[in-house]
Amino acid sequence: MLSEEQVAAYDRDGFVVVPDFLPLRRCNRLKARANELVAAWEPSAAKTVFTTNEQVRESNREFLESGAATWCFFEEEAFGDDGELIQEKALSINKIGHAQHDLDPVFKEIVYDAGLRDVASDLGLTDMLALQSMYIFKQPSIGGEVGCHQDATFLYTDPITVTGFWIAIEDATLENGCLWAEPGGHRGPLRQLFKRNWPDPADADGTVFDELDDTPLPAPPTDVHAPGNTSMVPLEVAAGTLVVLHGLLPHWSGPNRSEFSRHAYSLHCISAAADYPAWNWLQRPVDLPLKPL
Repeated sequence: MLSEEQVAAYDRDGFVVVPDFLPLRRCNRLKARANELVAAWEPSAAKTVFTTNEQVRESNREFLESGAATWCFFEEEAFGDDGELIQEKALSINKIGHAQHDLDPVFKEIVYDAGLRDVASDLGLTDMLALQSMYIFKQPSIGGEVGCHQDATFLYTDPITVTGFWIAIEDATLENGCLWAEPGGHRGPLRQLFKRNWPDPADADGTVFDELDDTPLPAPPTDVHAPGNTSMVPLEVAAGTLVVLHGLLPHWSGPNRSEFSRHAYSLHCISAAADYPAWNWLQRPVDLPLKPL
């Protein structure tokens, strides 16, 4: 599936871009299914919002139980001062997560039959389990920023094995909030761990960050069209492109203030041989075991 140059790029940079991985007809099928799931979904009174802002992050029960569910999370800017949606539900959802790859036949087909296993094998990842997935909408005008982070912060294993497989369902551009990544940044330390506290009633929040290393993550660009202040590079890619991300690689995506959405599907896998601590926020019940990629 991958050339020698692509494998070398992954080892060197911590990420690799694979154009034309998913045919557009399959991108469109996944997009249509995601829209069907949103249309059929009825939010609870909690109206759970997804944000990566550590100061306002709230990990409620809906979020912590979504590792075994297909749940929709709202954009941070989806609501007005009165607490009501400022536009229709279909244009207010940040993402769907986090077990649709095992619960929905269309998502299953993409994860288990679209060649991801071959890509992982080419990178030496031969025993990967499909842990978590997200369908990301990056809505026009209100699509939220995803702060610079390392995936191993949120999906930790010992040793660190988490690997991200990110598929552009629509074109990702500077204007609509494409991914940015720091070449070679995967050789740096893991900065934080995101752990669950739930269900301790004394905790106002269900999760906490543990600081491991004070090495700063790279700064995001102050201007995506003149990114002189950052060590990260933009990954502008066409629909159907796969980007594979090492679990220690710092990456970021900015807000979407354009009139165009930036749909993507992201899957995170871990090694079957690694230890997955019980304090990880995402936990699966025994009746929904992880499956090999």
